[in-house]
Amino acid sequence: MEVIKLVPDNILKETIILNEETNNSLQINTVEEGTKNFSYQILIGVSVVLMAAVLLAAVSFQCSTTWRWLMGTYCQNDQNDVEHEFSQKSAIRISHSLPDLQSEPVTHEYVQEQKDVKKVLRQTTLPIVPMRHQTFQRQLPHRLDLPNIKFSICRLENRRDSRLGLIKPELYKKDFKRQESNDSSSTGEMDSAGKLHFALRYDKEIEGLVVKVLEARELPVKDVSGSSDPYVKIYLLPDRKKKYQTKVHRKNLNPIFNETFIFNVLYEDLHHRHLQFSVYDFDRFSRHDLIGQVLLKDLGDCTEIDHEIEYTMDIMCTIQDKVNLGELMMSLCYLPTAGRLTLTIIKARNLKKMDITGLSDPYVKIYLLCQGKRIKKKKTSVKKGSLCPIYNEAFVFDVPAANIMDVSLIIKVIDYDRIGSNELMGCTAIGANFIGIGKNHWLEMLDNPRKPVAQWYTLSETVMDHISTADQLPVSLNCLNQR
Repeated sequence: MEVIKLVPDNILKETIILNEETNNSLQINTVEEGTKNFSYQILIGVSVVLMAAVLLAAVSFQCSTTWRWLMGTYCQNDQNDVEHEFSQKSAIRISHSLPDLQSEPVTHEYVQEQKDVKKVLRQTTLPIVPMRHQTFQRQLPHRLDLPNIKFSICRLENRRDSRLGLIKPELYKKDFKRQESNDSSSTGEMDSAGKLHFALRYDKEIEGLVVKVLEARELPVKDVSGSSDPYVKIYLLPDRKKKYQTKVHRKNLNPIFNETFIFNVLYEDLHHRHLQFSVYDFDRFSRHDLIGQVLLKDLGDCTEIDHEIEYTMDIMCTIQDKVNLGELMMSLCYLPTAGRLTLTIIKARNLKKMDITGLSDPYVKIYLLCQGKRIKKKKTSVKKGSLCPIYNEAFVFDVPAANIMDVSLIIKVIDYDRIGSNELMGCTAIGANFIGIGKNHWLEMLDNPRKPVAQWYTLSETVMDHISTADQLPVSLNCLNQR
């Protein structure tokens, strides 16, 4: 007989509830694990997509760079082939001893498109000429300075210009005649006061005459210091409405200006225009002195379009200006036994007006030289407000008889200025080594010892007018015995 034990209902219910809770917890854990796995899968997918995009961009950049390099190489080779072809076609043989020369220049236009505006940059290829023929080649401005910008060449065009040629013998002859005619334009009434070097060119793009003042050479002395302060004024004649001025170069007889000026004028009007250069000596406190002028007539025949022509012309000044500097009367007396030379400054007349009042404050300065070396200097008193001063002042120098033919005197008339620098009014020279009146007066003094010999001297702008062309001897150590 089996014994059946019955389980109470409350225990059975608790067991069922416990089983249900266990099943629910298992389901929740399963859902949470699935959610975490899905998030990891999304992150992995996004990473793979980003890596693929970066790789694709790198490959695209490399391909574009390679393509640009290949296109540039192809264009360069094509350009070289075209240049070689045209150079062979345009080459002509002028002699068996000379290489082929280009009959016409090859001009290339590089068209650049920037901000919807096409700008054309031209470059000219010059022919190769041997060194022994380069002296006959015109100095053309063949160098083209390109701006420092990045640009791309989108089209290459080749064209010929039959109107232009690199070598034209008739142009060389024309320039030579111009220079010769301009240099020989001086007459007997004019005198040279140095040379002016300048260049002319007509710029068609700006419709203007480009004047470049390069330098001046061998200018006369205007200051007491033995130098000048030159500058140049440029006028376009005949109206003189527009004028330019260079900078002042202090104490320089060979100034280098290198300044460029532009006159707005039509090329057709140049045949009726002249160009005037006026060279002045600057003075801060008084009127500037005119050194001389250069006049270039008929600019139409002296100027070319986009081609610079250089000129070197004499700076002309009238002889009348030198005569108007005035005169100075001096007396010489020599005592051979005592070895004493006496110079007396007597008077002056018709001196140059230096002050605003129309007068001057002149005094005379004397330099004693022995074989070109300055030994002594003396000066007179200042005569205020006079153009015809009277001095009557004597100066004694000890000159041995053995050295009397080696010494000379430089006399300068100077305008005294209390505020600014003193100005040279005129000068002259006396001695056996000079030419003109100075030498004759010196020899007459030696022919009449112990007797004063007076003489009028015409003042000039520079002592170089009196100096002999003979070479000076070395300076003697015992030239003069000074007391």
